[in-house]
Amino acid sequence: MTERRPRKDAARNRVAVLAAADTLFTECESPEDVTMADIATAAGVGKGTLFRSFGDRTGLIRALYATRLEPVGSAVEEGPPPLGPGTPPLQRVPALLDALLCFKLDNRHLALALEATGSDSPYQAEHYERWHGLLRSALERVPGLTNSDFTAHALLATVRADLVEHLAGQKGAAREELRKQLASFIAGVLGTGPDEAPR
Repeated sequence: MTERRPRKDAARNRVAVLAAADTLFTECESPEDVTMADIATAAGVGKGTLFRSFGDRTGLIRALYATRLEPVGSAVEEGPPPLGPGTPPLQRVPALLDALLCFKLDNRHLALALEATGSDSPYQAEHYERWHGLLRSALERVPGLTNSDFTAHALLATVRADLVEHLAGQKGAAREELRKQLASFIAGVLGTGPDEAPR
């Protein structure tokens, strides 16, 4: 029993830290305002606990982002249409991007914090590569569409956290309007609706 207690405490501390970080990122004015010290204080743990559990601020942000994104990820990997793997590409591509847009609207500051972390290219981040791969794979099955690799990058650019923040936070665009505009743009790219872009 004594050997298991530290593991239980660590698991409990991890839950507390992620919950505290989630609240702080949701309520902050800017993601840069949230420090490790703030998170430790809000979670009721020492800063050393944070660094032992997550390595650094970037590791903590990645862990929180992954936790928040898990329901979407599960729907994409094994769920029913329109997000699930059995969905025809012309339905799945818009659904994937709409899910990402909604997630980033609901987690704007956290998504901004993640995209701003580290010195590596954001396009080499694991979460980006995963979504790019999903889109590219679906786009490869769209008849007549060429260069699915570039198209996947271009479509993901429409839901970058900094753009979502600019449109929703600074310009005050309504959620449903953003979703409608995104759907219209994707229809143009895929050639599936009245808003088809000229070729």
